[in-house]
Amino acid sequence: MFARKISDRIFCLGSVDWDRRLFDALIPLPDGTSYNAYLINGSEKTVLLDAVDPPMAPELMAQLRDVPKIDFVVSHHAEQDHSGTIPKILDTYPEAKLVCTPKAKGMLVDLLQIPDEKCKTVEDGESVSLGDKTLKFIYTPWVHWPETMVTWLEEDRILFSCDFFGSHIASTDLFVTDEGRVYEAAKRYFAEIMMPFRSIIKKNLEKLALYPIEMIAPSHGQIYANPAFILDAYNDWVNGTPKNVVVLPYVSMHESTKQMVDHLVASLVDKGVRVELFNLAVTDIGKLAMALVDAATIVVGTPTVLAGPHPYAAYAAFLANALRPEAKFLSIVGSYGWGGKTVEILAGMIPNLKVEVLDPVLCKGVPSQATFTGLDELAATIAKKHAENGFT
Repeated sequence: MFARKISDRIFCLGSVDWDRRLFDALIPLPDGTSYNAYLINGSEKTVLLDAVDPPMAPELMAQLRDVPKIDFVVSHHAEQDHSGTIPKILDTYPEAKLVCTPKAKGMLVDLLQIPDEKCKTVEDGESVSLGDKTLKFIYTPWVHWPETMVTWLEEDRILFSCDFFGSHIASTDLFVTDEGRVYEAAKRYFAEIMMPFRSIIKKNLEKLALYPIEMIAPSHGQIYANPAFILDAYNDWVNGTPKNVVVLPYVSMHESTKQMVDHLVASLVDKGVRVELFNLAVTDIGKLAMALVDAATIVVGTPTVLAGPHPYAAYAAFLANALRPEAKFLSIVGSYGWGGKTVEILAGMIPNLKVEVLDPVLCKGVPSQATFTGLDELAATIAKKHAENGFT
């Protein structure tokens, strides 16, 4: 991709990664991603905001071929998909200073072996002049590492937000054109990366509310010419209450647990509760993470394996504990052959969840009529709890 003009003397550089399908050896990327860097030419100085993942370095360096001088390189976030090419840029432009937070400086030195003297640290709210354009740096910790910041371009009212408000989408569109597609990708991004830090993100949103933002340019995904779209979405994800939704991740070995899960889903739906069902043997964990953003209740379905939960169910519990959704209730359903400690083990894996644990429904062997009656009672309890809390 060639450098593309956003506004007067402001350009989007970087690369579209059409083929990447996994991030951090963990996060599925069904739509690929992009690594966005931004070049701003002031009347006196030039700045490059962020870089690209190292495999994409040749494309970025080609885009910079006709740029004679860079005075500042801003690193919003030290993770290598944004910072990994910075050493190459500093070698090409030895006069450039690397601008970052004090916490980021230590990380960049450790991760990329950047010389200490190349770094210029900035405080929260500090500004740098490019002549007729002014950059203001705003600390936004835990989106999604502790060292992160964003850049506010005062004269153009553009917020360069790095991971904040990002979305993993490979597209030739510079600006958001399909809000439905971007909403889903941005929600996935929030769920997988930002959700554990909801309370801090709330404070970061309050800080940014002071600025008359007319455009948001993230480092992954498309640019928001209508910033209210993504700001409203984040406010809902961060401040909204859980919905009338049960998220039900399950795994079944010999169909007993699946029969229980199918009955519970039917019973919940009959009582007006929406269910998001995930077969852990085949599911996209990003979809599961997205569903947890809205969940009022989590029910884990698992058979017993070696006296404990199936490893897939344990993984789902570990994931939920790490992501810290705002769910209020939790239960477990499943089958066993002769005994075990499935409930105790799963309950011990979720200390971060502030949930009320509802009575589990377990059966020995295949489910009986008494099992199905117990599942109906669990569904009725969940529906009642949701109604009492005003979840809609």
